[in-house]
Amino acid sequence: MRALPLFALLLLAACGETGTQRPASIAPPPRAVSGVDRVMGHDAKALALLFGRPALDLHEGAAHKLQFRGVACVLDAYLYPPAGGGEPKVTWIDARTPAGADFDRASCVAALARR
Repeated sequence: MRALPLFALLLLAACGETGTQRPASIAPPPRAVSGVDRVMGHDAKALALLFGRPALDLHEGAAHKLQFRGVACVLDAYLYPPAGGGEPKVTWIDARTPAGADFDRASCVAALARR
């Protein structure tokens, strides 16, 4: 019977911490913003900082279209005010070559962005 309390004590000691620490929760590194993400959801001021002065700036009702041109491509950014009102934000972009052929949107953003 004396062995039972000793066994219970050893069993409880085994449940304690072993000195090994759990690895800390590591957050993933911040994702680099590139391509279309650099434009979508941003306002006209942010686009001007990224691309410079637009070649075309049109307003039609609540819609706002900005066009940026470069040697490789032409980018049209369409801005609309959020549902609750406020500053118009980019909701869609189109990209094409200066001749009018389709062009990858992310590549066009990269080609036009100021370094």
